[in-house]
Amino acid sequence: MRPTTSRPATARTGSGRPAGKRRPVTGRRLDRAGPTTRADDTSAPAAEPTDGRTPVNRRRRTVLLLLALTAVTSAAALVLGLLSWAPDPPEPSRPLTLAEGERLAAVRVTNLRDLRSGVRVTAGVDAARIELVGWVDWSRSLLYLDVGGPGAGAERGLVQRVGAVLVVRPDPAAVPTPAAPPLVPPTDRWRLHRLAPGTSLAPVLDLLLGLAADRPDATRAAPDSGARWIARDTVAAGPVDVLQAPLPGTPAPRATPGGTSGSASAEPDGQARFWLDQDARLHKLVTRLPGVGPVTVVLNRTDRPTLHPVDALGGRPGLPRALTDAERRRLDQLPARLRAKSGATLTLTAPVGTDTNLRAAGWLNWTTRTAYLAVADLGVPDRRTLLRRDTTGLARADLPAGAAGGGTAEQPERPPLPPPAGPWRVSRAGGDAVSVLVDAAVAAGSVGPRGTAVRVREDVADGQTVDVVEVGSAGTRLRYWIDRDGWLHRLELHTDADAWAHLDLRPTVVPRLAPIPRPAAPRPHPAR
Repeated sequence: MRPTTSRPATARTGSGRPAGKRRPVTGRRLDRAGPTTRADDTSAPAAEPTDGRTPVNRRRRTVLLLLALTAVTSAAALVLGLLSWAPDPPEPSRPLTLAEGERLAAVRVTNLRDLRSGVRVTAGVDAARIELVGWVDWSRSLLYLDVGGPGAGAERGLVQRVGAVLVVRPDPAAVPTPAAPPLVPPTDRWRLHRLAPGTSLAPVLDLLLGLAADRPDATRAAPDSGARWIARDTVAAGPVDVLQAPLPGTPAPRATPGGTSGSASAEPDGQARFWLDQDARLHKLVTRLPGVGPVTVVLNRTDRPTLHPVDALGGRPGLPRALTDAERRRLDQLPARLRAKSGATLTLTAPVGTDTNLRAAGWLNWTTRTAYLAVADLGVPDRRTLLRRDTTGLARADLPAGAAGGGTAEQPERPPLPPPAGPWRVSRAGGDAVSVLVDAAVAAGSVGPRGTAVRVREDVADGQTVDVVEVGSAGTRLRYWIDRDGWLHRLELHTDADAWAHLDLRPTVVPRLAPIPRPAAPRPHPAR
């Protein structure tokens, strides 16, 4: 028998491998779920604390806490600062310095030099308050405004004034708050107007035009004038000084010592407050007017358009000069050219008085030298005056509007043909504005002595360029609107009311203008 050798006993595992020895890791293992790879052999993340206080959350909470603490601290500091802050006391009022007095004295001269300005005015209080928006042209004493507010009354609408002559274009349906009027004014519905006694508009318009003069107001800056420096302020144009002084043309009230208020409102002592810049330009005025109450005027010095007066105020200004040879020939040949046209329709607008504004429509025949028209007065809208002018003289008849052609007072219809029977009044001539205009039109351009004519300006009528030629003396001033072909488009007459009436002509075939009915001659009594 082969002898056997004994080996030390070793423990075996269930797989038959010796205990204490391990198989090298090959990346695969067996478990209850079956074989897996190392990529699947990842450890589960550690469980977060149940209260969510991870390091990241703790840092975030700390930052938010610090920001909230900073905000609370800043707010507390701001409140404490506001509670402890007090504004600087206003500077006390004082007499004007020499420079301030010179600026105040030059205000009206500066306005005249600047020519024009936009303006906004509030005058009066409560139901009597009026508001005005528009422009003032100090160089021509011209105002062009839209009037509104609860106290506007019959003046609600557009207003133009040149000197003392006021024309209105009433608009009762306009909204209470005014707006800037159209830069080119409407051509219709303007009428000469007289402001009722006690109206607030008249003193306000006088105040606006009175803010210009051709020389400084030295007396307003005198030591005994009561003028004082009140405060500093800022307007849209920049910093200004608020000065207290009497209005131009008013007596200086006694100076009141001890005024220390820095407020910039009007005082009840009759003085006004002027917001002036360093160039003596007025930007705001606050005052009180008798019968009106508080008045605030705000000027927009950058809003300075060229203003156009309406026809009733003479139209655009011009530079009168002598006629050229061509203009003189057209004027001399005017009668022959008009007779060659035979006739025309005519439309008349005549502001002849503050209570008399006339409108008319009719025909003109140069061949028979006859004119026939219906005249309406805006103040008497239900009546018409028929006017017929021929070689025998001038005849008039007053009839109800329906029997004289109808239409409205603003736009009457042409008179009926043949002329109706009625109480016709016959005269050899008439001296009123309508008669003078009609006579001048029938005269077919007989314009008087050669040396009295001047060209006022160039204008436009019916789309045609015309020369406006003025003829006559200061007593009777007529203007002829003649185009470059020699046709007469318009005749204008300067009336006694310092306004301008005008008669417009349109060439047409004129119907036969029958004579007026003559009263039958009394029959002789039969001889007994």
